[in-house]
Amino acid sequence: MAVTSATSGASVDVDSIVKGLMSLERIPLDKLNSKETSYQAKLTALGTLKGKVAALQTAAQALNSSSSSTLAAFKATSSDTSVLSASASSTAVAGTYSLAVTSLAQSQKLVAAGQVSSTAAIGDGTSTVVTFDFGTISGGTLTNGVYTGATFNSGGTTANITINSGNNTLQGIRDAINTANIGVTATIVNDGSGTPYRLALSSNNSGVSNSIKISTDGANAAITGLLAHDPAGTQNLAETVTAKNAVFSVNGIGITKTSNTVTDAIEGVTLTLSKESATANLTVERDTTAVSTAVASFVTAYNELYTAMKNSFAYKSGSALAGDTTLRSLQSQMREIAATAASGGTMSNLFEVGVSSKADGTLQLDSGKLSTAMSTSFSDVAKLFNSTTGFATRFDTWSTSALAFDGAFANRTNSINQSIKAIATQRTAMEARLDSIEKRYRTMYSSLNVTLASMNQTSAYLTQQLK
Repeated sequence: MAVTSATSGASVDVDSIVKGLMSLERIPLDKLNSKETSYQAKLTALGTLKGKVAALQTAAQALNSSSSSTLAAFKATSSDTSVLSASASSTAVAGTYSLAVTSLAQSQKLVAAGQVSSTAAIGDGTSTVVTFDFGTISGGTLTNGVYTGATFNSGGTTANITINSGNNTLQGIRDAINTANIGVTATIVNDGSGTPYRLALSSNNSGVSNSIKISTDGANAAITGLLAHDPAGTQNLAETVTAKNAVFSVNGIGITKTSNTVTDAIEGVTLTLSKESATANLTVERDTTAVSTAVASFVTAYNELYTAMKNSFAYKSGSALAGDTTLRSLQSQMREIAATAASGGTMSNLFEVGVSSKADGTLQLDSGKLSTAMSTSFSDVAKLFNSTTGFATRFDTWSTSALAFDGAFANRTNSINQSIKAIATQRTAMEARLDSIEKRYRTMYSSLNVTLASMNQTSAYLTQQLK
């Protein structure tokens, strides 16, 4: 203790003494804080394990009975991807198809007469309504971009834009068309001539039924002279590309579509046509590669969770969850599900599709055996996983229960949070008590200093008197 004899004139070092005493008084609080840290570590560890349970749930759902399951997946393979490519959904039917592409669908493209400037005003700025009508051009002859003797049959779809003094330039017209989002894209092309700036229009949708007729209300003659275009009458724009349908056949059956992406020619299959006057074969079959990947992912997710739980609750493991009975119970449930036979098909156990248990409780996959099982009886492999008692179904149910708001992880987490809350209450009371003790110590030793100072004065007086 920092106290010297009264005759030396020294005093007590209050701060040093109080600090030393309070370090002893704070030992229970320090232990409380350490306990809270351990609880926080438990929460972190539980959060990591919850993530692994969620990963197992995702892997199980990839093998369940939903339409998005890999067990329902088909794949479509083209013999020549330069002619066509394809994808298949769960509604597809296995089969082989012969396709011949006669022509590809394309959009109509028009170009207006050239202008000296793209920013100069066209006409007097009188407000003019321009109407775009989408339909089909029939008959007639197309020469140098102009129809003779053709008719235009409207499809009943029209759209309007307004051109006035604020946008009556080539750039303004282009922007008005594009901003209106009417199914036409406008650009300006510079052809290098004396009147180089030309407004180019393209229908956004391919197919002959998406050809364009343009009319105006006649309020601005210059706008009418630039844009009015009737394939059956006056044509102020030239057609540079004619609208076409996709024409092809499937197993000899002729088909016509407005787009090169076709979703309804073969059930559950989406075709993308890419090359005219060409043929290709298409094979639609179960996507066993995707299933093999999904089963491997399931085994990996199971093993990662199983091992993490084992390492977490093991005694003397150093884990924050060492000895945790909740984890031990969950791991036992995992083993039980993996070992309990499924029903609904000729296969009952995971080892029949190459998934077997190892000595340490984890699983291993024989990909060759799985491949053989799928080629022999794909439907039975599917039932082994996705029937009501299938392994994917049961692990999905187990994971959902464990992760539920009232499940094992939530209950364990709530229990730990209650303990942390109790520690916070204890800490508040303890810190108030320590504040009081510290004040008492400071008062006591400050008083001692006063006493020592008085003793020093008395000592000095007596010494003087004795002299």
